[in-house]
Amino acid sequence: MSIIPVAAAAYQISRFAHWDEYEAKLSEFVVAGVAGGARLLALPEYASLELVSLLPAQLWDDVRVQLPLLQALLPGFLDVHARLSRQHGVYLLAASFPAEAAPGRFVNRAYFFAPDGSYKFQDKQMMTRFEAEEWGIEPGEGLHVFETELGRLGVNICYDAEFPHFAALQATAGMDILLVPSFTGSQHGYHRVRVGSMARALEHQVYAVHAPCLADAPWSYAIETAVGASAVYAPADNDLPETGVVARGEMNAPGWLHAALDLSLTAEVRRDGHVLNARDYPAAALRGAAGVDVVRL
Repeated sequence: MSIIPVAAAAYQISRFAHWDEYEAKLSEFVVAGVAGGARLLALPEYASLELVSLLPAQLWDDVRVQLPLLQALLPGFLDVHARLSRQHGVYLLAASFPAEAAPGRFVNRAYFFAPDGSYKFQDKQMMTRFEAEEWGIEPGEGLHVFETELGRLGVNICYDAEFPHFAALQATAGMDILLVPSFTGSQHGYHRVRVGSMARALEHQVYAVHAPCLADAPWSYAIETAVGASAVYAPADNDLPETGVVARGEMNAPGWLHAALDLSLTAEVRRDGHVLNARDYPAAALRGAAGVDVVRL
């Protein structure tokens, strides 16, 4: 399929009194994304932590205590996303969830659902300081590229998009679209992930879809503040936008950003662009493999 209708979420954290409220909110939000024609929808990093509001209030500021308790909500979380994927016949990247990969070992896991409700997942590879030092989140399983009827999709969760090596490996596996769900508590963090997403699109001549979490939740230490703007990026070449920006939402404005990704354009850029970053990336990596000499002037 050459043209892919996508939707990138700028998803606003809420507080709930009952599970039904969460399910209703997510269902309505996905309906809005599908109404714009999207067949691929991406939700952000850690938006699942709004489910902390269903735990006892005295635990809302203690992330390490929350992590094992959240596991009881994971089956319902998976079920509602599977239902929505089947109901609407879409591919859906769920908000990443702090999943227990082994007893006492928690990872930042993004579940990716197919239109039949089946799912796989991508774990975050590199932990930020607050994840590693405060939350005890650890790196998960390795990298994947998901083969779909829309093309081959990769996921870099937030900080992972700031490390070129991950997307480079996914590009060698034929990745057409890179999904970048994020949770950033400041403008600094948002722009780091924004620049990383744009750079990965440039380096590998693919589309990058950035879906940020938004939060003004003083009730929760972990997700108190989050900022960002959803966006879709492409290599700046040939018939693609000169700026490399296919679409960008307003800063801190909740909702979906819709775009139509023409995979024939990125394929042609990889074949015969003004520059051939994707072709030349492995050679460039080899050029630096021998290290750097410090030369005195």
